[in-house]
Amino acid sequence: MTKALIVWGGWDGHEPDKVAAIFREMLETAGMDVTVSDSLDVFDDAEALRTNDLIVPIWTDGTLSREAATNVAEAVARGTGLAGCHGGMCDAFRSSPLWQFMTGANWVAHPGGDGVTYRVQITSDDPLVAGLPDFDVKSEQYYLHIDPANTVLAITRTDAVTWYHSPNGPVDMPVVWTRSWGLGRVYYNALGHQADIIASGPAHEMLRRGLLWAATGKALAAGQDHTQFHSPGNHW
Repeated sequence: MTKALIVWGGWDGHEPDKVAAIFREMLETAGMDVTVSDSLDVFDDAEALRTNDLIVPIWTDGTLSREAATNVAEAVARGTGLAGCHGGMCDAFRSSPLWQFMTGANWVAHPGGDGVTYRVQITSDDPLVAGLPDFDVKSEQYYLHIDPANTVLAITRTDAVTWYHSPNGPVDMPVVWTRSWGLGRVYYNALGHQADIIASGPAHEMLRRGLLWAATGKALAAGQDHTQFHSPGNHW
């Protein structure tokens, strides 16, 4: 049976327990064996992490040791999927460059705060977003520093509010993307400031597809050698 690990905690304002419940329902409905933890201690067991097909972090801010970050990165490099949303994944563990590199971005601002209305525009015909309409969201509009290697599936225009960054002009900010980390699949969706944003509608469906997609990479990686990507000179 496909195994998933959901790890929730960090800043309470992002309702990590409620988001964890939404993700658990998605995965269990798909037939996965889901373990839910509210402690980062599960990242300390490198061998146990590698038995999972999917890791779902829901942990805004917080501190992760170099060893724990390496354990997750090595599990993903061997094929375990990594998928999540909003601050629970790309505003987690700000002091860990390895985490930011693996996830493909780090949060830097949400101009206008909560309650900004903006449009999410689908920009790909990838099966992860195929058939989904463009849609409006009233929430935080994340401004992220993005890895240009990400495969972007949806964007939003950053002209919803005027702030210090505005003289640089509006940009098409990625909202949803995929990427590879070694043999593993990584999926991120910037929506989800509150659980109700992803509880239904297109945002919910995008995340459901993304989590399931990331979980399938483990089987595809079977028999392949992850060390083909390894550089012993890296220091995090």
